[in-house]
Amino acid sequence: MNAIVQADSLSRFYGMILGLNNVSLTINRGITGVVGPNGAGKTTLFRLLTGQIKPSSGTLTVFGATPWNNLEVRARLAYCPESEAVPATLRPLEWLVGLGMISGLSAKVAAERARAALDRVKLAPEHWKKVLPAMSKGMKQRVKLAQCLLHGPELVILDEPMNGLDPMGREEFGNVLRQLAQDGTSILISSHILHDLEALCSEFLLLRWGRIPRANQDAASPDARKRWPESTTFRCESPEQLARYFFERELLRGCEIARDAGVLHVRWRDANEFYRAFDQHLLASGVRIFEVRSTESFLEKAIAPPVLK
Repeated sequence: MNAIVQADSLSRFYGMILGLNNVSLTINRGITGVVGPNGAGKTTLFRLLTGQIKPSSGTLTVFGATPWNNLEVRARLAYCPESEAVPATLRPLEWLVGLGMISGLSAKVAAERARAALDRVKLAPEHWKKVLPAMSKGMKQRVKLAQCLLHGPELVILDEPMNGLDPMGREEFGNVLRQLAQDGTSILISSHILHDLEALCSEFLLLRWGRIPRANQDAASPDARKRWPESTTFRCESPEQLARYFFERELLRGCEIARDAGVLHVRWRDANEFYRAFDQHLLASGVRIFEVRSTESFLEKAIAPPVLK
């Protein structure tokens, strides 16, 4: 895989305040998730990548060149910030055409690209007539993504683009991003909704207090993600019967039953033993299963604060 971003001993300070501290990283093509608590340095990293601020020390290259004060690098990427500042009186097509013309496109080309971008993010044409503040959160996020795509960037940087979206909206937004990645656009995305990132991203960058903790990064490595989860949740017809089946075969360390919801949460003695023959176990239990999912998130484990001993 070709690296599109490389940093070596990268630091950024705001006076006495730490933004990033001695970070070295490589970001490859594809969809990469940036994960960390508030204040971890995610937004500082995005501003450095887009050339909005200059490193205090260390080196940073995007597409092999320094992004600071570099219009050629900026022309190859796009940035969608977390803030939701949209024009109060404009409709999506009007806004995108205006942005395209400000960037130097003719009115005709700007209109063509604006329509293509709105189609690409799957915003239905009947919504193009609404003024931006009247649109739902999900629609506005699609329009913001569309404005990122006007100039055909190779890298799109998205800061918390799924905030405020319902589960269906997040799934639809994720599908748009997957299609962009399949078409060759690389994506760098931050989100506090970790399960969505796990389903969406092929690689992850974990930040804490402006640094990349080695142990945390290893916990989100491809090898770690291949391990079977230690806990699993089943939505089924009879949680009690399923739990009894697992206990009789000494598969469980413990379990919790939410009877009204038809849900069973289990903790395995040996996850490999169950998952080696999970389909046979579920069939042999005689319980009708509606959903099986991991209870734990490997990203939640990876970004958990260290335990003091």
